[in-house]
Amino acid sequence: MNDIAFETPWALAGLLLMVLPLLKTGAAPSAYSWLAIVPADGLSVLLALFLRITGMSVVAALSLGLSGVYLKEQKVERIGRGAHIVLLLDRSRSMDDTFAGRAPDGSNESKSATARRLLTEFVEKRKHDRIGVTAFSTSPLFVMPLTENKQAVQAAIAATSSPALAYTNISKGLSLAASFFEQQPLTGSRILLLISDGAAAIDPDSEQALRQLIKQQQIRLYWVFLRTENSPGIFDVPEDSRNDNSDAMPERYLHLFFKSLNVPYQAYEAENPDAVQKAIADIDTLENRPLHYFERIAKQDLSGLCYRWAVILLLLLLALKSCEVRR
Repeated sequence: MNDIAFETPWALAGLLLMVLPLLKTGAAPSAYSWLAIVPADGLSVLLALFLRITGMSVVAALSLGLSGVYLKEQKVERIGRGAHIVLLLDRSRSMDDTFAGRAPDGSNESKSATARRLLTEFVEKRKHDRIGVTAFSTSPLFVMPLTENKQAVQAAIAATSSPALAYTNISKGLSLAASFFEQQPLTGSRILLLISDGAAAIDPDSEQALRQLIKQQQIRLYWVFLRTENSPGIFDVPEDSRNDNSDAMPERYLHLFFKSLNVPYQAYEAENPDAVQKAIADIDTLENRPLHYFERIAKQDLSGLCYRWAVILLLLLLALKSCEVRR
């Protein structure tokens, strides 16, 4: 009963009218000169009882319908296979170019469009995950908290199609994404999936804060690096040692930073949409462990059901009334 509530509880006073069918059934009385000559009729007794109960049920159904009865929102524990995943999407201006480093001309899609398309398919397949979405460019962008509502997640991914901004401030984006796991139950894997075509140098203070936050939240880190044609890769080592620094090769040094976190980490370098698809498919296969989660069941209005039962029972009473024999 704790899960049931009412929009207009005063209408429940109508339940007092349930006593009316006990006082009178509506059947026409028949006169007999001596009741002792009337034989016992068990069927008539049952029918009279049925009429009274049906009449009481009609009154109850109408009263409950008028009261706006509903089931409260509920949380039901489920066991499935999946993870808690935060998608961190790069929204710097370069993401709106193709893998060839040019503006899309209709025959090739941009890196951001490729990411949105493949992530939408990824979310569709992950039935039991709780997924959040955030993005970053000059500043971090809060898009969608962790939720099991896949339609909302897909809408959040689609919303990142707005025009990109200029810069790549990845440290604040990582901090925001990692904070999504705070105050969340520790069930199943915690995945931070970074989709980016570049990086930026992270200052020592931010590195230390990220190192502590990622380790504290027990995050498993994946980076799908969308490499533009002829640009340095995250695994490349420069021939000239003078170029081996975070300012000249920020992507390589971000990769080295991730490796130094002592948390599960996997990097993928993708130079075309097919490579991105393979990387996401690999993550889909790796992160499919048993997961305890709570499914939210939205508030359910029961007044319509009450009115339907009232109509059905009223029609039944009318049908029985039409069968009455008058003398």
